[in-house]
Amino acid sequence: MRTSCQKLQTVREEEAPAFETDPRWYALHTHCHQEKQVRDRLLAAGIEPFLPVTRQYRQWSDRKVWTISPLFRGYCFARFRLDRSLAIRKTPGVARIVGIMKPEPIRPEEITALQQIASSDRPIEPCEYLVEGISVEVVRGPLAGLRGEFIRKTKQHGLVIRASCIQQAALIHIEADEVVPIQ
Repeated sequence: MRTSCQKLQTVREEEAPAFETDPRWYALHTHCHQEKQVRDRLLAAGIEPFLPVTRQYRQWSDRKVWTISPLFRGYCFARFRLDRSLAIRKTPGVARIVGIMKPEPIRPEEITALQQIASSDRPIEPCEYLVEGISVEVVRGPLAGLRGEFIRKTKQHGLVIRASCIQQAALIHIEADEVVPIQ
């Protein structure tokens, strides 16, 4: 027969998070303009970092130069076990490990795809993360303030306005940079 202490210990063991034995990829939110420093500090600490970068030809006041900057501003990726998360969070320049309520690993195929495009010689640039079906608000132009659902029809973007009471909808063509996702 189990005592109450043994029952309590069993419950606590079941509730305790199981740490993975294999390292997984996580996204780290960094402080402003600290992505490269975070990458270097993680590497020095023996943690595998990944920072996809983009090369851009920029016009400065006196000349044109190639600049290298992070593809995703404010983010760096790292591969580690969760039991190292405290050390990761204490790394100077790291704001937090991305996740809702707890660090959430990134699917391996997403990291593989990012690594593949980062190693290619083709130009890469960041783009807005607008997926079809997301609720958006128009922020500029004659439709500013209008809310609807973002869709893509062939090479055009559109905003769907629904009249649910009659179960009808209207589609208006709009540029992707005119809308922002609604939280």
